[in-house]
This record gives sequence, C-alpha cells and structure tokens, in this order.
Amino acid sequence: MHLSVHPPLGKVRIAAPSSMSLDTLRVFAISKLAWIKQQQKKLVNQPRETAREFLDRESHYLWGKRYLLKVTEADRVPKVTLAHSQICLRVRSGATREKKHEMVAQWYRGQLRAAVAPLIAKWVPLIGVTVDRIFVQQMKTKWGSCNRSGRCIRLNTELAKKPRECLEYLVVHELAHLIEPTHNVRFIALMDEFMPNWRLRREQLNQLPVSHAEWEY
Repeated sequence: MHLSVHPPLGKVRIAAPSSMSLDTLRVFAISKLAWIKQQQKKLVNQPRETAREFLDRESHYLWGKRYLLKVTEADRVPKVTLAHSQICLRVRSGATREKKHEMVAQWYRGQLRAAVAPLIAKWVPLIGVTVDRIFVQQMKTKWGSCNRSGRCIRLNTELAKKPRECLEYLVVHELAHLIEPTHNVRFIALMDEFMPNWRLRREQLNQLPVSHAEWEY
C-alpha cells in the first residue's frame, strides 16, 4: 500500500491491490492519521507565489535575488536576457501571456541546467555514484526526485529562483538517494557526511514560497 497527501487541500490517496478489503484500507489510513494531519498542515501553511502576469515591473527571482521584468515588443527574434536588476523579455507584438510564460520558463530551465552541470561534476566523484541523465522540469509538489534503476535525477525548474546553496543541497540529496532510496538513518548519515549543514539548507529552501500552480480536482 502507498499513502500520499496531495496539495492544495491535503486530499488523501491510497494505492493498493484491488483484492485488498476496504476494512484493511480503513485500518491502515487510521494508523497513519497523525502523519496525514501533519502533512495537511504543512500544505495549508506552505507559502505560494501569486500567479505571474508577465507585465512590466513585475517581480521575478533568479538565484534568490529579485529582478523587475522589462517587457518589450519588437519585430525581432524573441528572447530573454539578464541586465543588471532586470529580466528583459523581448516578444513579438501581441504575444499572449501563455507565450511569455513559456519563454521565461524555458529561460529558467536553461539557467538551471547551466548551474547543475558543475555541481554534478563536483559531487558525483565525492559521493561515488554515476548519473546517466538529468531532467529539468516543472514539478508541482517536489523539488526533485531520482530513479535508481535508471541512474537519473529530476530537478524542479523553480530551483533556479532559489539561492544557489539550495540547489546544491538538492543535488546532493538526490545523489545520496542513488545509494539509499529512503530517508532512513543510513540516508541521514550519508547527508551528514557529505554536507554537514544540509539541515540548514533544507530549512531555508522549505521556508521559501513555491510557485503558483493550477490544480485539477
């Protein structure tokens, strides 16, 4: 059986074999009630950004620093650049909010990929694992994940908005999961060995707001 609590309101889902009785599922859920309430409380209190409209002088973040968005329309190749305290978004005339969002999201993915490469080169030999593939994608409920059998890790593009030390913590966290898949005593010992201040970095990351998201019910 697998129990999960999903945002934004803490809906509980249990995955189990179809042959399992409802009474067994009910007893299992009741036994996990304290954990369920704890996770639901975290979701309710979790700060989220407001939806971005991609308008002039709107606040956006890169590596923990606030930038103002500068939107210009021109009959030239659309692109996103960084200039001093501004993120400059050049679009075609009449570009929709969705198109602007797509361009900025792609730019964040590029920023994250560029920052991850040296971290992987640094930590893979130190931890003693191998990584075949790295995926950077939008994730609604996780900062990252890993697949031990596929030797790959996935990172949330939102990490590009957070301080660089938070990204490094996530990289080490997921690489350690290639050795130990659960958050047990062995995993904690690995994190203590590789990054003694990992708890401070985790706390810093978890106190920062996550992105606005649309949910299907």
